[in-house]
Order: sequence, then structure tokens, then C-alpha cells
Amino acid sequence: MASILLIDDDDQFRMMLSEILRRAGYEVVEASDGKQGSKIYCDNPTDLIITDLIMPNKEGIELITELRRSNPEAKIIAMSGGGRVNAKNYLSMAERFGAQRVLAKPFPRVDLLATVEELLARP
Repeated sequence: MASILLIDDDDQFRMMLSEILRRAGYEVVEASDGKQGSKIYCDNPTDLIITDLIMPNKEGIELITELRRSNPEAKIIAMSGGGRVNAKNYLSMAERFGAQRVLAKPFPRVDLLATVEELLARP
């Protein structure tokens, strides 16, 4: 069973995604911000990281950059609903900094699962 670190400061959204992923057979570890997510990943790396971009304490772009330095092979999906700027701007920036896939919130359940499956299937 693949393990996924899910990082999002929106508790309800994170719990919903966690439930979707668990029902699909994945082991899910949750973090409420980038700082907590970074510590969890450093202590016990997972097969995949799904991170929001706009969060307190450590934003997603900073987290992605840090993860790329410590583990260039880390599989990362970035997601964002936008904030004050268009979500596409944040998502394209996340790709430039090392996220292999991006999802604009809100996204369908099938898109999440297809993206997760695709990235986990990569060597």
C-alpha cells in the first residue's frame, strides 16, 4: 500500500481528501501546514506528497523547494484554490519549483485519484 503525505491548512478539505484516498487503498498521513509536513516527511518519508500552496508557517512553494533539495526524487502534487491571485499563477510556479503535477481546487475525485495513480506508477 502506497503512503501519501497530505498537507492542507483547511481541516475539512484535508479530511475529505484523506477519506477519498483511504477508500482508494492508500495510507494517508496528514499535516496542517508546510512546517508540520516538512517535519513529518523528514522523519518518515512517504511515497507521494500532496500539498496545498497557500498555508501558514510554511507555504507550499517553500516546502516544494525544500523537498527537492533533500530528496530530488520525491513525487509531489501541488494544489491551490488561488487566494488573492489566480490559482493558475501559483500552480505554474509550483511546477517550476518541482511539483510534477498540479490540481486547481476544486477538482473532481476522479482527477485526484488518476493523478495520484499516474505519479505513483512512475519509476
